[in-house]
Amino acid sequence: MFIHSILFEIAPEEQAKYKQDCKMWAAYAAKAKGFIRYMTVKRLDHKNQFASVYEWRAKSLHQAFMKKYHDWLVGKSLARVKVLGYYNLKTIDEIIR
Repeated sequence: MFIHSILFEIAPEEQAKYKQDCKMWAAYAAKAKGFIRYMTVKRLDHKNQFASVYEWRAKSLHQAFMKKYHDWLVGKSLARVKVLGYYNLKTIDEIIR
């Protein structure tokens, strides 16, 4: 499994728009081949920090989605956000209860 996460700093007045943007991005990702799930998470003990987390069956499937939709979705997004970091992760072990 491939996980792509983007850490943002988002001013309080932009957070409602960010949540709407997340729903839009996730709706397009949900239609893409290899998409597993999406989460919006708030970073604890860090003011105004949120992450968008996407799980994909393979990195190549994520890359295909990004190539097709990234710039277009950025253009449609309304929230003004500050990107703090991009994280690409690969599952090496998993326990599901």
